[in-house]
Amino acid sequence: MKKHSFQHDLDHPLRSVEHRDLILKKAYLKKTYVEWYQRLIRDLPTDLEGMKLEIGSGGGFLPEILPDVVTSDILKLDYCDYCFSAEKLPFEDESLSAIMMVNVLHHIPTPELFFKEAERCLKKGGKILIIEPTKTLLSSFFYKNFHHEPFDTKANWKLSEGGPLSHSNQAMPWIILKRDKENFKQKFPNLEIKKYKRLMPINNVLSGGLSWPALVPFWSYRFFSFIEFIHLPVVNLVALFAFAEIEKK
Repeated sequence: MKKHSFQHDLDHPLRSVEHRDLILKKAYLKKTYVEWYQRLIRDLPTDLEGMKLEIGSGGGFLPEILPDVVTSDILKLDYCDYCFSAEKLPFEDESLSAIMMVNVLHHIPTPELFFKEAERCLKKGGKILIIEPTKTLLSSFFYKNFHHEPFDTKANWKLSEGGPLSHSNQAMPWIILKRDKENFKQKFPNLEIKKYKRLMPINNVLSGGLSWPALVPFWSYRFFSFIEFIHLPVVNLVALFAFAEIEKK
């Protein structure tokens, strides 16, 4: 089995284009993203006007599922509506109904600045909806041994200097929303963590991700979704990702 190769390094804008093209090409991997997007969309505010913003849109295709979403990335990409850092949002106070992110929070150098900006820009009842790596027995072993990104569960809330995509700590979302939950409440009194639900890893692993070809044929996706369902009682031991919903009071 041959590992996928890319022409550009992680911090080059065209690497995001390569990621996006690969996700759209790999049916099994694309299906996992569709399910992730649908999970975010299910918890969007239904009775609140305001822009729905996706941060870190570069490698994804959320507008195919949610046409009225506004896309953005830290890198300049022709198919994204905005280019900016998540630490300084170019929007007016209380102008957003939702902020959506998939595998982005653990790349933000100073997440506290992002949450302050989100707190400012969200309307009352607006939400931050994210899917990120989480900490479990399996994920701690998997990320530390089989993934190129660091997974440091003892770190603080700030990354050391580095590239926008090559530098990260996959444990950061768990650190902020679970390990330091009480600290989060004190720092952001207007933001409430409504949900933190771990997600089964089977289909994501079988997709091969961005590194490897799919390990099983696409037609087996529904079967393995059923396997995920019957193993939900052990999700807190084996999940690799988690969905979080944070609402502005």
